[in-house]
Amino acid sequence: MTPPTTTAPASPNQAALDQARKLATVGLILGVFLNALESSVVASAMPSVIQDLNGQAFYALPFAAYLLTSTVSSPLWGRGSDIVGRKKLYLTGMALFLLGSVLCGAAQNMGWLIGARALQGLGAGALLSIALTIIGELYTLEQRGRVQALFSGVWGISGLVGPLLGGWLTETWSWRWTFFVSLPFGVAAFFMVSRYLRQSGVRRQTQLDWGGAALFTAGSALLIWGLELKNWGAAAAGVLILAGALWVESRHASPLLPMSALRDQIPRVAFVANLLAGAAYFGVIAYLPLYAQGVTGRGATAAGAILTPALVGWTLASILAAQLMRRIPLARISQLGFAVLVVVFAALTFTVHAPLWVTSALGFVVGSGMGFSMLTLLLSAQGAADKGELGAVTSGVLFARQMGGALGVTVMALLIGEAAIASGGTALAEGLRSAYFLALGLVAVALVFTLTLKVTPLALEGEAQSTVP
Repeated sequence: MTPPTTTAPASPNQAALDQARKLATVGLILGVFLNALESSVVASAMPSVIQDLNGQAFYALPFAAYLLTSTVSSPLWGRGSDIVGRKKLYLTGMALFLLGSVLCGAAQNMGWLIGARALQGLGAGALLSIALTIIGELYTLEQRGRVQALFSGVWGISGLVGPLLGGWLTETWSWRWTFFVSLPFGVAAFFMVSRYLRQSGVRRQTQLDWGGAALFTAGSALLIWGLELKNWGAAAAGVLILAGALWVESRHASPLLPMSALRDQIPRVAFVANLLAGAAYFGVIAYLPLYAQGVTGRGATAAGAILTPALVGWTLASILAAQLMRRIPLARISQLGFAVLVVVFAALTFTVHAPLWVTSALGFVVGSGMGFSMLTLLLSAQGAADKGELGAVTSGVLFARQMGGALGVTVMALLIGEAAIASGGTALAEGLRSAYFLALGLVAVALVFTLTLKVTPLALEGEAQSTVP
C-alpha cells in the first residue's frame, strides 16, 4: 500500500521571507494610498488655501507644479532604480514627499506653497512607479495581477474618501491639515518598506545618459508647463527638445528611456496605447464636472459626484481583470478593454443632451474599459522587459499615460472652445460632442495597436524573488 503523500512544510527561513514580503507589500500599498489620498484631499481644500494666502492670480500653479515634477521625475526614478536599487530610491522619494507635505502645510505665501508642491510632486514621482516595479520583482505574473489590482482598489477608495475628508478637515480644522493628514500613513509606509523589503545591495555597473536625460526632462517640463498654462511657445519648444532627446537617447548604451525595450512589440504597444488612452480618458473626465453644471444645471456636489462612477468602474474592472488573466490571455483582456472604450465613447457622442444619470452610467463603462486595458498592458510590458529594464519600462508606461492626459486636457479644451466653456448650455454640449469624437478616434487607434499583439496563454514566471536589487 502506498503511503499518502504529504506536502512538506515551508522552512522557517522561507516562511520568514514570505512574511517579510507581505509586510513590505503592505508598506507599498500604504504608499500608494498616501499618494492618491493627498491628490484628492488637497483638491477640495485648494479654494480655501488660495483665499487664505491671497493667491487668486496663481490658482493653477500649485496643481501645475505638482503635476510637472511628479510626471517628469517618474522616468528618472524608474531608470535610477534599475541602476542603484529600488529600495533606496523609493525611501528617498517617500522622504521628499513627506517633507514637501510638511512644507505645504506650513506655507505662509503662494511662492512657498508652489515650491513645496513641486518638492512634494518630485517625491510622488517615485511612489507609484517604483512600487509597481518592486511588485514586478517580488511576485510571479499571476500573483502580480492580483496585487496590482489591489493597488487599483486602494487608489479608487482614496479617490472616493479623499474629497470628503478634505472638505471635513478644511471646515473643522484648517486647510493645513489636508497636507498633514498624510504624515501618519507616510511614516508607517516608510518604516514597513525600510524594515521588511530585502535588498541585495548589488549595484549595476552602468552610467546613465545624463545628456539625454537632461534634454528629456527639460523637454517634458516645458511641454507640460506650456500645456497647463496655455503657453504655446513653451509647449512647442518642449516638443522640439523632446525630439532631440529621443535622437540622443537612441545612440546611448544606457538611456533614460528603455529604447531597447521599445524596439519590442509589447512594450511599444503598451507605451502608445497608454498615451492614447490617457489623452482620451483624462481629457474627457476633466470636463465632465463642467458638463454637470453647465449643461444639466446641477450644483457643485453633482459636479464632483459625476466622476465617481468612472473611478469605481476602473477599480472593479482591474480586480476582475486580475481574476480573468488566469484563463484569458492578457492581450485579449486589453483588446476587450479598448473595444469597450470604442463603443462607449461612440455612445457618448449621442448623449450630450441626455440626463446626468446617463452620462454617469456611461462613465462607469468608460472606467471599466480603462481598468481592463491599463492593468493588462502594464503587466504585459513588465513581462516582456529584462530585469535591468523593469524600472524604466514600468515608469515609462506610467509617464506615457500621464503625458497623454496632459495633452488630452489641453486639446479638448481647444475643441470645446473658451466661449462654450464660459457660456455653457447647448454650445458646451456640442463642444463636448467634439471632444467625445476625438476620444473615440484615439481609443480606436489604440485598439488597432492592441490587435497586433500576439495572443499567448499566461506564462507564469518562476518562483518570485525574495530580494529586490
